Amino acid sequence: MRHDRPSFPERLRRRLGKGQTPPRALKTALVFAVFVAAFVVAATIGRNPDLSHVKVAFLSGSPEGNYYAIVAAAAAQAKRQRGRIDNVASAGSVENMARLAAAKTSCGVQFALVQDGLTWPEPNPFQLVGRLPVSENLVVLGRDADRIRSVADLRGKRIGIGPVGSGTEYVARQMLAQLDELGIKASTHPLQEQLELLSRGELDLGVMVIDPDARLMAQAVRDRKLQIVDLSGAEALAHGLPSARVGLIKAGYYDPVHELPPTDKRVIQIDTLVIGNGCARESVTQGVITALTRVFPEFVRVNRERANLTGLEYASAARSYYDEQGPDRVGEYVPWFIDIMPTARWVQLFFAFSFLFAGQALWHRFRLWRIDVTRVRIEDDVARLFPPRTTVGDIETMKADDRYRTPDFRSRLTAAEHDLARLSERCRRQSLSILVPMGQEMAYRYQEGLVADLLHALRALRERLDAPS
Repeated sequence: MRHDRPSFPERLRRRLGKGQTPPRALKTALVFAVFVAAFVVAATIGRNPDLSHVKVAFLSGSPEGNYYAIVAAAAAQAKRQRGRIDNVASAGSVENMARLAAAKTSCGVQFALVQDGLTWPEPNPFQLVGRLPVSENLVVLGRDADRIRSVADLRGKRIGIGPVGSGTEYVARQMLAQLDELGIKASTHPLQEQLELLSRGELDLGVMVIDPDARLMAQAVRDRKLQIVDLSGAEALAHGLPSARVGLIKAGYYDPVHELPPTDKRVIQIDTLVIGNGCARESVTQGVITALTRVFPEFVRVNRERANLTGLEYASAARSYYDEQGPDRVGEYVPWFIDIMPTARWVQLFFAFSFLFAGQALWHRFRLWRIDVTRVRIEDDVARLFPPRTTVGDIETMKADDRYRTPDFRSRLTAAEHDLARLSERCRRQSLSILVPMGQEMAYRYQEGLVADLLHALRALRERLDAPS
């Protein structure tokens, strides 16, 4: 069926009104996309990444202990990059867990150091941020500790087990529970007080969980002349403690000249964990890890390679940090971006929208093709009603001859009008669908214009056929 009609723009103006401009939604979306891109570029160009977005409180331990020194070192590293980590003193691991859990509602504290092997509360409010690459030693000190050859020699001893609420107290009570029949007299003391009592002989032995290189440990052996118990049953005792293993302090480690200790000492090693309560944002958690990597260069490698047997799930920001072996590059420059959603999720969302728009475009093309196929079929049916090479313009102006007044012709003409009307409604409905990509409505308008031209011509012919002779 030939369509001898005015030009496409003129026909659209006649059938559909004034000429169409690009949809306002498309303009708005493009302007918004340009604005976001410009903002991100402006935020990153000429700016060195820092930790200015990191402002957290970190529970450590007693001011003279190793936990406090670790957090102090991380805080110093954060400060060099304009971040702030408040070092919050405490009695130790058990108190840290209680205070960190209680702070989950107010978010006054976000992180803490605790010993591995503690019993997590139910429901568990904690997330694993990382494991320190340097283990601590459970050591037993005393004035005459070298005389203790076996676990049985601990019978009836007065043993200090550290401050109340500390990890030292927790693990010491676990260890002494295996030695209940020895009648050991346990008591709790702050670390400095415990060392004073050991020096004066008011305690036979004292337990500490401490970094082997801690200044307090070196002072206890060199200055106070306290001796380290060689735990001959260390393997058996470590087996009864969750996440503990046997370690060794070599002879002369603290004083090679005077050979302190005089022989190798078997001790129990316990890992230290960094945990969070979920209050910190993704970028802040990664910033804290960055500060810790400045203190412990092996921090990322250890957490990447060692299996997580702590019973805690890794924080998503920490897992991403270790998988990528570094901080999120986008988060370094635009921290708020990954706080909304991790970069990996942004990438997934981008691909999801890409597939959605691709599917949308494919479905749009399929529906438009079906409309075109239906229109061509109706045009072929109409063409059979008239002589060859009859155009739409011819139909609109042709005379109502008697050959067009037959019942068969009228029936076929009515069917064509009905089909065209339905196709016009279908075309208009689908053009308004949200599945039509922005700016592609004009393809439906074109089809609708072709249908409207033919339908107008057929209706004009019917009016003449229905008119009195």
